[in-house]
Amino acid sequence: MRQQKFGNGPNVSVIGQGTWYIDRGDRAAATAALRAGLDLGMTHIDTAEMYDDAELVIAEAIKGRRDEVFLVSKVLPGNASKRGTINACERSLQRLQTDRLDCYLLHWRGQTPLAETVAGFEELKRAGKIRSWGVSNFDVDDLAALSKVAGRGAIACNQVLYHLQERAIEHRVIPWCEQNGVAVVAYSPFGHNDFPGARSAAGQVLAKIAAAHGATPRQVALAFLTRSVSVFAIPKASSAVHAADNAAAGKLTLDEDELAEIDKACPLGREPSSLPML
Repeated sequence: MRQQKFGNGPNVSVIGQGTWYIDRGDRAAATAALRAGLDLGMTHIDTAEMYDDAELVIAEAIKGRRDEVFLVSKVLPGNASKRGTINACERSLQRLQTDRLDCYLLHWRGQTPLAETVAGFEELKRAGKIRSWGVSNFDVDDLAALSKVAGRGAIACNQVLYHLQERAIEHRVIPWCEQNGVAVVAYSPFGHNDFPGARSAAGQVLAKIAAAHGATPRQVALAFLTRSVSVFAIPKASSAVHAADNAAAGKLTLDEDELAEIDKACPLGREPSSLPML
């Protein structure tokens, strides 16, 4: 599994494991998928207090293996006052059965002043309960405002919607993050029921490139999305087989011609007026 520097922090697996809705189906299978992912080097596991019982599933999956994991969770904007952030983190730590998070994120920008949330993050860092902090669903204006409050180098990552049919962050978000040492984490990297179908022009391009590498179209998509050294992806897997398929993308490198083919088949499009999110 390829690793790269996570903001100003440690090296982290470029393909990680998302857990949104992971608690909705067979929990034993979900636990097995997470463990299989760890075995294959997908040590970056992402969750959130909003994801219902996902943190409980993760706790079971990482039991006895905590030191292998780069563990991330998120605080909801409604809980993001200084004291609310601290309390929310304590609840997540309890559900995850761990004493620290490797990174803690504000899930999206709400009404609470950013300075309050940052104060909570910094107190958690001093207490050793989180090792770094970042944000999710922040556009460039939000990132700039946060950087003004926290200072350069304080933001570890920005987790954003990014898949072949939704490349809006390439306009300004990725460049800003690269210039400011902020990791970009792509959530929902296969989209939501809009991954290019086999009969579509884009699907045919992915299939052709996949065949040339002995890979799958989804592995090709992940390799395309993580072509920049600042970008990570956190696909969800519901089974060990699916986890193995995701993990294999971490070894796949596409050449410039292949990247150009995908770029043409799944064009960037115009910059939207607001950052898309789920």
